[in-house]
Amino acid sequence: MTMEIRYFAAAKAATGVRTERVVCAPTDRISDLLRSLEESHPALQAVLPRCSFLLDAVAVTRDRQVGSAATLDVLPPFAGG
Repeated sequence: MTMEIRYFAAAKAATGVRTERVVCAPTDRISDLLRSLEESHPALQAVLPRCSFLLDAVAVTRDRQVGSAATLDVLPPFAGG
């Protein structure tokens, strides 16, 4: 299956792209997907430990299976005021 990865803030800066599509299996865990993304974008190694993740707009942990989800949002901590 193909999943859309959407990067925000520091994750977007680390990858140089706003979105990308990756191939994964429904039994893959978020952590498996993140390892693959780090291989493609080594700069993500510094960003991902601080990130939270939304799988089809639902907050998930790294041990969650991808299942039939279509989108993963990678959300670094945001600052502002």
